[in-house]
Amino acid sequence: MSQGNTVTRERIAAMEPRIRPYIRHTPVLRVDMADFDRAPLAVDLKLECLQHSGSFKARGAFTNLLERAVPKAGVVAASGGNHGAAVAYAAMRLGHKATIFVPEVSPAAKLERIRGYGAELIVGGARYAEALAASERFAEETGALQIHAFNQEETLVGQGTLGLEIESDLPQIDTLLVAVGGGGLIGGIAAWFAGRIRIIAVEPEGAPTLHRAFEAGHPVDAPAEGIAADSLAPKRVGEMMFPIAEAFVERSILVSDDDIIAAQKALWNRVRIISEPGGAAAFAAVLSGRYVPAPGEQVAVLVCGANANPATF
Repeated sequence: MSQGNTVTRERIAAMEPRIRPYIRHTPVLRVDMADFDRAPLAVDLKLECLQHSGSFKARGAFTNLLERAVPKAGVVAASGGNHGAAVAYAAMRLGHKATIFVPEVSPAAKLERIRGYGAELIVGGARYAEALAASERFAEETGALQIHAFNQEETLVGQGTLGLEIESDLPQIDTLLVAVGGGGLIGGIAAWFAGRIRIIAVEPEGAPTLHRAFEAGHPVDAPAEGIAADSLAPKRVGEMMFPIAEAFVERSILVSDDDIIAAQKALWNRVRIISEPGGAAAFAAVLSGRYVPAPGEQVAVLVCGANANPATF
């Protein structure tokens, strides 16, 4: 059995009521692309950017802390920011100590959130991979429970509850666009839908982790650059999510930094939605025309993170 087979619809459905007391059922907003100076097209935006801690990652964080035994040393996580904020928030709610390692590229808005939840924050290394290595050393030295941002069964199962929620909100959709970094989000969502709708991955050109993995037939190192490097540039997708993506993700679309910036600005200027670069990436695929729906296709876009300062865009 491949690792991906352990992340099942049944397991996701069983987990959802366990984390429900700790997470928000986030809203859906239907927009017309004519409001963005494009051809008329109804698009449903799932606003997971309004989740506790500012991103979808609260789902995986609570799943880990509720499913796994937490030692006295607490939990440790490496993150570009959002996963760290989510783990810190979940640990605060459940009464555990948290230590979060982040790279120097992490923006101030995310660091402030982590500190605000009472976690010990350690900043070091240029990119996520270096923060991850430091967190692994810390776990070995202290016995703290490591909570991986994407390559962990419980993380995938938790993120899969968002797929369940989207299906409940939008049972009629044909296609869902999802941003990809390490792949925990799209892996969990794809495991839930299991081929029943079209799942399209969206990645920055500077960090094509799943795109490169599809080309190679397995996870491989990819560049880790671009405006969304804090959230969508972990170097490679997770081994656990890749079999799920191979089975249930139709393809990966690449968007430029300019596309992402334009999507951020459009979401803020036209509908007053704050999104970080990674959170706006999926919408960028529609706004830029890199994804063109077929006539009559019912499209939803996941806006997955909001830890940004709108004054900067």
